[in-house]
Amino acid sequence: MFREKSNKILILITLLWSSWAAGETPTDGAGWYQAATTARGEERFDDAFDALDKAEEQDFAPIRINFERARLYTLTGDNDAASAEVAAMAESGFTGVGYIVNDPILSTLEGEAGYDAAIAAMSKLAYPCENNEAFDQFDFWLGEWEVHGPAGGFAGTNSITKEERGCMLQERWVNAAGGTGQSINYVDQITGEWVQVWNAEGGSQINIRGGLTDDGMLLVGTLHTVGTDTTIPFRALWSLLPDGRVRQFFEQSTDDGETWTTWFEGFYTRKE
Repeated sequence: MFREKSNKILILITLLWSSWAAGETPTDGAGWYQAATTARGEERFDDAFDALDKAEEQDFAPIRINFERARLYTLTGDNDAASAEVAAMAESGFTGVGYIVNDPILSTLEGEAGYDAAIAAMSKLAYPCENNEAFDQFDFWLGEWEVHGPAGGFAGTNSITKEERGCMLQERWVNAAGGTGQSINYVDQITGEWVQVWNAEGGSQINIRGGLTDDGMLLVGTLHTVGTDTTIPFRALWSLLPDGRVRQFFEQSTDDGETWTTWFEGFYTRKE
C-alpha cells in the first residue's frame, strides 16, 4: 500500500514537472508580460519583444509594457527607442519617476537627451512643490543658525531644512537651556497662505498663517499653552536683514489684539 501511494505521488510530480518544463502558452496579457520578463532574464530578447507585443494586443497595462520595452531596448543598445518609451510614459501622466531612475537598467540611460527630458517632465508632475515659486518664498530662513537676543545674548540654535521635495520647511529649535521645539511650514494651496504649526516640549502650540509682505514673512493666528489651557492672539514676522541675518519677531496679545507685547525676538546668524 505504501509503495503504491509513493508511486502515484512520483508519477504526479513527474507530470507536473514535465508540464512546467515544457512551458504553457500564456492565455492573457499578464501571462504574456510574465513570459516577456522571463525571456529578458534569459537574454532571449526577440522572444521578449514578441511576448510584449502579445501582451499589448490583450490590453495589458500600457505603462508596464512601456517600462519593459524600455528595458529591452536599453539592453539591446537602442537607447533612442528606450528613451522614446520613457517619454511615452511621461506623456501619459505617469509620475512614478523613482521607479525609473532607480531601475538598474533604465538608470544607465542618464545623459541621453530624450531620457533626461522625459525624466524632467515626469519629475515636474511628480514633485510639484519643487516647481512652484510660492514654495520658495520662505527660503531666506533656510539654514543652520545661531540665534541671539536683541542685547546679544545667546538664545539657542535653529535648523531650518526643506523637506518632502520642497513641500514644507522643517524647523528644529534648541534653546540655550536645551529646551526643544519644532514647526512645519508650508503653503496652503487652498488659500494661498503660508502656514506654521509649532509644538514645543513645554506645551506651547502656535498656529499662524499669512504671507510675504514688504517687511518679511508675516503670519498671524494663535498661541495656545497646554499647561494653562489658554489661547491668545499671536503674530510673527521674519525679516531678511541687509547683512544676511534674519530677524524673528514674535508678539502676543492678552486683550484680543488691542495691544501687543514681545513674546520673543531673535537675530539669526549663519553658523560657520
